[in-house]
Amino acid sequence: MNVYDSVRMADVLAPHGYVPTDSPVDADMVILNTCHIREKAAEKVYSEIGRMRLLKQGREAAGERMIIAVGGCVGQAEGAEIIARADCVDMVFGPQTYHRLPELVAQVLQKSGTRVVDTEFPEEDKFDHLPEESASQGPAAFLSVQEGCDKFCTFCVVPYTRGAEQSRPVAAVTDEARRLAAGGCREITLLGQNVNAYHGTAPDGREWGLGRLIRHLAESVPAVQRIRYTTSHPRDMADELIEAHRDVPQLMPYLHLPVQSGSDRILAAMNRQHTAEDYFRIIEGLRAARSDIALSSDFIVGFPGETDRDFADTLRLIREVTFAQAYSFKYSARPGTPAAGIGEQVPDPVKEERLAMVQQLLQAQQEAFNHNAAGAVMPVLFDRKGRRPGQIQGRSPYMQSVFAEAPDRLIGSVATCRIAAVHNRSLRGDIVAAAAPSKRVSA
Repeated sequence: MNVYDSVRMADVLAPHGYVPTDSPVDADMVILNTCHIREKAAEKVYSEIGRMRLLKQGREAAGERMIIAVGGCVGQAEGAEIIARADCVDMVFGPQTYHRLPELVAQVLQKSGTRVVDTEFPEEDKFDHLPEESASQGPAAFLSVQEGCDKFCTFCVVPYTRGAEQSRPVAAVTDEARRLAAGGCREITLLGQNVNAYHGTAPDGREWGLGRLIRHLAESVPAVQRIRYTTSHPRDMADELIEAHRDVPQLMPYLHLPVQSGSDRILAAMNRQHTAEDYFRIIEGLRAARSDIALSSDFIVGFPGETDRDFADTLRLIREVTFAQAYSFKYSARPGTPAAGIGEQVPDPVKEERLAMVQQLLQAQQEAFNHNAAGAVMPVLFDRKGRRPGQIQGRSPYMQSVFAEAPDRLIGSVATCRIAAVHNRSLRGDIVAAAAPSKRVSA
């Protein structure tokens, strides 16, 4: 979502003479687009502000000006504190107000010393005020269809920084998908904090769920050969969406579905509103619909009150489901969330030990999944040059990095590859057929 937002910020600023640069050294404006989901991410913001301060001082010594802005969820949550702690920051804005960037920049430039904070949730929908994309996003692109969260998990700040769940109209999503396809995009990832809670208004006035939207995009934007979506909530895995995995070949057989814990007691304390058995039942339905589907998930260890038995339940869930990839973290107390006030905080050494155990198990599962790909024939979307001359890089249907010795003209297309070798973090493929349509394969 932050990558998508950053691209759209560049689109908003383009008519005012701003173009992206690869380095902040010569930038007239630096925007730190931030994440507040974990404590470490927020801490890095202040470290980066300190680094930008030195660059700004150097520019000012040379008689030039640099604007420093903090956007995104840290800006939303800590706007006043950022202004108080960092006098080098000129602007702070939240993820729902970046369509107003030109106005904020104008205020800062109008009078020396002006500092602006815009973290109110606006009445207008920012998507109604964003310009069309100013440039091609390449072979793979993000498309935001839903924002916000109504779930209020006790560990999470997203409902407070992103606001309530909102879905974009079907027509707006379709138009953006067509523009992306016209620019050469062949894979679209539909985005949302709870993307499968999508309930967008269709042209006939009715509401569509994500499954119906995916079917519509597959039918109406044929140049897009691959569709993905992230991030999902188990509570919103509707039958219609599961059926889309069965029926829509463009929908990739890879799903990120966070579960967080395998303990019903901890899931209740997290306010996840599902049980481990609910999760097992969803996975069973997905695998019945599409036998080659691969799964990814999120896990939090050391949530307040987590016992050895609770943690054992998490390990059991991981072993029973098996994951192609996963993200795991120690619980991080976020100020203002209900879980931060729970007295039964798990000691950090216990969190460290549990995290190591979870990551060891997940790593073994990921390695086993990758090794099962050896010899498989699968479609790969090549989207960039590789590290070596004559090499190109792409992604399998399962989000694995695949390298192949092939001409650059294949970049931007889907080619059928036979996986010849498996490495620690990537696969090596041999081209079997170029520009092949996406097909179901077993890996």
